[in-house]
Amino acid sequence: MEQEVVTVGLDLAKNVFQVHAIGADGAVLIRRKLRRTEVIRFFAELPRCLVGMEACASAHHWARELMAIGHEVRLMPPAYVKPYVKRGKTDAADAEAICEAVTRPTMRFVAVKSVEQQAVLMLHKSRDLMVRQRTMLINALRGHLAEYGIVTGLGAAGVVASLKALHEEQDRFPAHARSALHGIAAQLRALASEIERLEAQILDWHRNDETSRRLATIPGIGPITASAIAAAVPDASLFRSGRQFAAWLGLTPRANSSGGKERLGGITKQGDGYLRRLLVVGSTAVMRMTRKSPARQPWMAGLLERKPTKIATVALANKTARIAWAVMTRKEVYAPAA
Repeated sequence: MEQEVVTVGLDLAKNVFQVHAIGADGAVLIRRKLRRTEVIRFFAELPRCLVGMEACASAHHWARELMAIGHEVRLMPPAYVKPYVKRGKTDAADAEAICEAVTRPTMRFVAVKSVEQQAVLMLHKSRDLMVRQRTMLINALRGHLAEYGIVTGLGAAGVVASLKALHEEQDRFPAHARSALHGIAAQLRALASEIERLEAQILDWHRNDETSRRLATIPGIGPITASAIAAAVPDASLFRSGRQFAAWLGLTPRANSSGGKERLGGITKQGDGYLRRLLVVGSTAVMRMTRKSPARQPWMAGLLERKPTKIATVALANKTARIAWAVMTRKEVYAPAA
């Protein structure tokens, strides 16, 4: 009797995909390449089975497509699949490793994002890109003005002062310099307008998403951070604890223990760097407020007395991540301890 396929490892690519399928006894039944146009037809002809994929570019799209035709799809972080590769780096070896990794009982999986959640994350990524571009333009403008003896301060006030100096002291610049500087200023204005437009859309989504609104009740988490977490973590129950969620964000110490001696280093910085950065920025703002009013946050004030500011800020970001996990899993707003 011919065996049925029960598990499939699918190695994704732009045009040519690799399939590795096994039966209930682990015997290899299919090992072949698929063109992009053949993928859906191939899986539509298979009985319902478990399909494993790495959580990389286009993975969420293909997961939704295969789930729509009845398959169970599990996404895995590529770093967790790598140890299962038995030989050199080939598509066939990767597909075999994925097929084996997806059946491991201790494997950690990534929740499949909806179309809407990916759209919101696209808003965040576009905004983040433009904020970085704006910073580059501001630094370039300040540097060029300094070449002509105009030095302005940092922050938003410094940007306003730079643009004002460019407008009021144009006679100090040669024609070519004026052309270059006005080009930078025009790009700054365009970016500021586009960032404002994206932030308005993010805020609108935040107001209409229950999870995002609950997350925003946590000190140090505003609408931007709350909406990013809500969109990036569709199912918080995939994490067994708040510590595991913080570890996924790279906010836990790196362990380097051997011979019974435990050594902890700096944070791992693994996982979602964008969420980690947002949490650290939010914690920095909370720490700034704590310095002004220590009595309002005694735990943080005590932490600042014992630890350097940067270490205390990361520790608060870790705590904030754990609280965020609890808020998402319990579906409750944040309630500070009495």
